[in-house]
Amino acid sequence: MEEKQLENIVTAFNIEGTVDSIQPLGNGLINDTFKVTTLEAGKPDYVLQRINNAIFTDVDLLQHNIEAVTRHIRRKLEAKGEKDIERKVLRFIETADGKTYYKDSHDQYWRISVFIPRARTFEAVNPEYSGYAGKAFGNFEAMLVDIPEQLGETIPDFHNMELRMRQLHEAVAKDAKGRVKAMAPILEELERDADEMCKAERLFREGKLPKRICHCDTKVNNMMFDEDGKVLCVIDLDTVMPSFVFSDYGDFLRTGANFVAEDDPQIEKVGFNMEIFKAFTRGYLESAKVFLTPIEIENLPYAAALFPFMQCVRFLADYLNGDTYYKIKYPEHNLVRTNNQIALYRSVRSHQQEMEQFIASCL
Repeated sequence: MEEKQLENIVTAFNIEGTVDSIQPLGNGLINDTFKVTTLEAGKPDYVLQRINNAIFTDVDLLQHNIEAVTRHIRRKLEAKGEKDIERKVLRFIETADGKTYYKDSHDQYWRISVFIPRARTFEAVNPEYSGYAGKAFGNFEAMLVDIPEQLGETIPDFHNMELRMRQLHEAVAKDAKGRVKAMAPILEELERDADEMCKAERLFREGKLPKRICHCDTKVNNMMFDEDGKVLCVIDLDTVMPSFVFSDYGDFLRTGANFVAEDDPQIEKVGFNMEIFKAFTRGYLESAKVFLTPIEIENLPYAAALFPFMQCVRFLADYLNGDTYYKIKYPEHNLVRTNNQIALYRSVRSHQQEMEQFIASCL
């Protein structure tokens, strides 16, 4: 999109200052993001984003969630007497009609937030930054335990294991590409453990497991750091919604604690990195144990196993369906991902006792 078109979109928002330039920012996979630089000294710069409403179909709900969360966190920081609050929580700019999003003439949705100066993100997944991530995401959840507003699911059933198993069963029954027979050993293993892996939904129905406001996309690069390497705030709030804490805990470990990428074909190198597990868990419990219930803490090892299991189910279902959901780079890509994730699942399960002992030591 040309800069002039972007400038026209920016004018729909009540920003301070005059637009000097608009340039692409970052390498996000979901939303198109731009930095809006202003001319005047003392005026903030901004981040302009096109919201991917193919994924987030209810933009009004999406922005309601984000507004409620950032407003609540801001109040908490003010009550604590925090300094430099503008760098510690995102602030979104309203349009003339009081909304934090704008729909253009092409039915595309846009939003603007204040750019956080002198801040950066990191891609490194090592024990140091995993510890920072655990503490930051645990603190994020802790601040939102008493949020008064009702939040909705921006992606319904995003981490619902029962749904994922139903989708796998449908893919098996259809057998669109005649691949089911060759997958019999993996399918048997998944079916063997499916009941155990679906226990979060059962515990919730029984009233034993609460849903919290969670981030649901807990990656190291979804935190902003200041110039001294301290965490400023959690960013990328599109997936913030009610979920089990297992979502934030287990999803980070699935990607961060695998020795290799999720589509690495060298399956013999797949494994669960206990140093990353320990660093993230120590940080997470340091900030989250103030609100976690015994049943949530008891099931953190389950959460670590749940997410590679769930992703294995999703990759396998897509492979059986003929690779219709995930982008693939070669015909067996989803099969490689499936084998990678079930290997990670097995590795996590082999560390069950060690995980339980470490969690007990943190408490």
